[in-house]
Amino acid sequence: MNQILIPISPGELLDKITILEIKSERIESADKKANVNNELNMLKKVWADAVTEDAELVKLRNDLKSINENLWDIEDDIRDEERARRFSDRFIELARSVYVTNDQRANIKKQINQHLKSDIVEEKSYQDYN
Repeated sequence: MNQILIPISPGELLDKITILEIKSERIESADKKANVNNELNMLKKVWADAVTEDAELVKLRNDLKSINENLWDIEDDIRDEERARRFSDRFIELARSVYVTNDQRANIKKQINQHLKSDIVEEKSYQDYN
């Protein structure tokens, strides 16, 4: 099977692209990196064919990538704590920061979708924790 094509919001596509960019920058295995870059190149082409980026979109894209980099670091750190069986205040802080950071990520994706007037609107239904 080659590919399954689905409708996707611009925010979701850009999220996937920024995650693949981070993987491409951080994964050391040549085989894994080749797979990541293959997918990344395909998705970048879809993006370039569908969207003309303006200054606001470039800012939102950079914000999204920064948030995803932060989330990557949090996940790495929490796995280090798990591996060492350290379930301290640090572990709890990291675990809580996952959903806080994911909420920031969802907000940026929503802004991207609104900016591009997407027909697809991603909704979250979590209870407020503030």
